[in-house]
Amino acid sequence: MDSPRLLIAGRLWRQYLLLPDGRARLDVPGGNLLYAAAGARVWDDVPIGLLARISADYPQAWIDALEKHNLDTRGIHRLKKTFPQRRFIAYTDLQTRHTSEPVKHFARLGLPFPPELLSYTDPVPELDSRTRMQLASLRQAEIPPDYLDAAGAHICPVDYLTHTLLPALFRQANIRTITLDPSPGYMTPAFWEQVPSIVTGLTAFLPSEEEMRALFRGRSDDLWEMAEGLAAYGCEIVVIKRGRGGQWVYDAESGKRWEIPAYPSREVDPTGAGDAFGGGFLAGFRKTYDPVEAALHGNIAASLTIEGHDPLYALDALPGLAQARLEVLRADVHQR
Repeated sequence: MDSPRLLIAGRLWRQYLLLPDGRARLDVPGGNLLYAAAGARVWDDVPIGLLARISADYPQAWIDALEKHNLDTRGIHRLKKTFPQRRFIAYTDLQTRHTSEPVKHFARLGLPFPPELLSYTDPVPELDSRTRMQLASLRQAEIPPDYLDAAGAHICPVDYLTHTLLPALFRQANIRTITLDPSPGYMTPAFWEQVPSIVTGLTAFLPSEEEMRALFRGRSDDLWEMAEGLAAYGCEIVVIKRGRGGQWVYDAESGKRWEIPAYPSREVDPTGAGDAFGGGFLAGFRKTYDPVEAALHGNIAASLTIEGHDPLYALDALPGLAQARLEVLRADVHQR
């Protein structure tokens, strides 16, 4: 396999899903790394390098299956010890998700409770640590050297320390395009002084509206003001992901603002929509170097992802469908 031209860094899960229609998908591949990689792969056939850490008991067959999609798995580092990689998500409707109390949600649906979730606790901490690395935190020594020859990289939500390490490492390696989707564990007022150091030097910062409002709580209620404030630290583009409200895009150099509606797809499973957007944005920006076109590419990648249950579902879309949707959505972009 050739050296990767794009990198995706993130997390892998053994996913336990209770879907909005009441069906269950238990112990299946998941994680923001897969959704983002699929979002990029929708638009670009170049080799994509994956970066993550996995527990000793994570199924190897799931890793091997990724290689048929030209996804380079050499950067997925298996530990000799086990750590929690089960991730429970229950939807009571398409807009409401729960990540705790699995017993209650299985009982609500009258489904047998899987013994693997006994004593389950959500593995994602409410607040990240400034000093202690998680077992899933990425380490520089575990990155294959040729990965650092890539042209672009997207960093999914991992944790604060990973997000302080990777952008600086990638810039030092002269990776020209670096996009980052922040972790909710540090998008809080408690990390107000630290977030600018993560944002500085990024090509694009891709928070959700909820994360932006959490970070700026007590400081601002104006999303555009928030975007300008973060961009002032030296970030080229800030994209605020607003779920069914689409995206707001702010370009620091021109000061221009755009609103893009979400493509009206047939939503089945909203898991991973924001992650697919991040991967699609990276691929789109590398093709066009245009913030709006990049956001459109991310938007369409997300629209394909939520129409199925598998993280790689978008890769089975009909040929030409993504491009057709892109052309339709382009007409609905509004400059503010």
